[in-house]
Amino acid sequence: MRRLLALRQDQKLTTRHVRLMAESLEVTERTVWRWLAAAERDESAAAEPGARAQSKDRFSVTPEVRRLLALWKGNVAAVHRELISRAAKGEGEPPPSIPTLHRAIQRDLTPGERAGLAGGERAARKHDVFLARPRSWRNHVWETDHVQAPLLVDVDGKARRPWITWFTDCATNAITGVAVTPGDPSRESVLAALRSAVLREEPYGPFGGLPEKVRVDRGKDFLSRTVTAAFDLLDVTVEDLPAYTPHLKGTVEGLNRAVESMFLAALPGYARQPRPGKRASRPKDEVLLGFEDFTVRLLAWTAWWNTEHRPAPLRGKTPLEAWQDDPTPLRDVPATDLWTFTLEDAGTRTLTTRGIRFRKRDYVGPWMTGQAGIEVRVRFMPHHDHRIEVYHAATGRYLGSADLADQATGEQISAVRRARAARTRRLKKDLEASQRERYAAVNQPEAPRRLGALTTAQAEAELTRTADTDLAQLAMPDLIPPAAPPADWRTPPSLVTRNAPGRPAPVPAEPAPGRPPGSTAQTTEHGDAS
Repeated sequence: MRRLLALRQDQKLTTRHVRLMAESLEVTERTVWRWLAAAERDESAAAEPGARAQSKDRFSVTPEVRRLLALWKGNVAAVHRELISRAAKGEGEPPPSIPTLHRAIQRDLTPGERAGLAGGERAARKHDVFLARPRSWRNHVWETDHVQAPLLVDVDGKARRPWITWFTDCATNAITGVAVTPGDPSRESVLAALRSAVLREEPYGPFGGLPEKVRVDRGKDFLSRTVTAAFDLLDVTVEDLPAYTPHLKGTVEGLNRAVESMFLAALPGYARQPRPGKRASRPKDEVLLGFEDFTVRLLAWTAWWNTEHRPAPLRGKTPLEAWQDDPTPLRDVPATDLWTFTLEDAGTRTLTTRGIRFRKRDYVGPWMTGQAGIEVRVRFMPHHDHRIEVYHAATGRYLGSADLADQATGEQISAVRRARAARTRRLKKDLEASQRERYAAVNQPEAPRRLGALTTAQAEAELTRTADTDLAQLAMPDLIPPAAPPADWRTPPSLVTRNAPGRPAPVPAEPAPGRPPGSTAQTTEHGDAS
């Protein structure tokens, strides 16, 4: 632009020069002539052709505008109205026009700041730049996570969304271990997935062995005492990532997204499937997969991912090929030792003739014959109350498993669960009815007014029913009257009627010197107050 300006000043500028400049900058010739006119008025405009002339009174985004953008979720028109309202009250200068305010926000705020003021930290994070970790070696770092499948499956006649817990190797993108839970996951889900990830014998493998480090995201199941103790015994470092930082464990987060788009979306019962109509609902004739069938299909997809899928970071290799091409030695753990390490420790007990007492229940096993009296250590799988594992307290030798004595049948357990569910429904209905309050609708400013008239008699009856359920008020200390005191005691007249009937009460004596008549103190022949 400075070259064209010099040619124009020397009167050597031709339309050919302007046309060539317009073609190189991909603008019209008229735009180039306008830039030349602006450069003649202000030589600084030649440095940035097309840039708006900056002035001292140009509007810029202030901290107050940023706060209003956050208050109105990025709505510039609402911010403009708020600024006009405040200026009318004398609380600030009149704002510029809406187009000027839009230009200032676009110029002074980054896309991440605008998204963050409108949608919060998660929206702003989409505009950040993240570095990729370099590829290391197999079993160097694992990542683990829970993910709830957006899919309904049939679990005991009810439609539920199962949870998937898995471990993945960051170097090879291999799924080393997986566990599926019909309901909410727990530390038991983590331990089950960890065992399938570490073991390399059938039906697991060839992936496995002990990793050097495992990344978790502050989930209470992954940081529970049982899971952290298992990692410590296995000499595995747990890296607890900060909250709301999914980019720090991108391998397993990418797997969570991939399983939905590549596998779950094609199954019946997919909850996020677009459906016709105003209200998205499942077709009445839709047949859901059973939990066992879903687990079989998920494990088959996991095998496909490990052996046939070729992720882009592996440059044409499958996870299995990348795993086999890595010469890093593996650390294996015997299955019996791994089972012991991934059980929760319940302390020591004494083996009696009734078995082992654990959580107020008795557990017995055929190996206990002749062993009564020894000290044992109890280990158990969380939430598996039907069986415990028993070890010798002194030597740590595995003795055997013990099953719950007098265990209820399946029909009894189902009946108890149905009764509990019915009781829960009744209680929930009663609580909702008691907490539901209705207010009168208003079209003028006034205090909220509750609806529902209540007479004095109804209020007293309700309070009486409430008092009947209070055990403290139902206590009757005089139901069993106390026995009569010894004959040599002096009992006040007020306490004579509260003694046990059938026993004569002693005749009240004259009050002792210094005591007023009718004193309630009881004195012995030694003069001690009782």
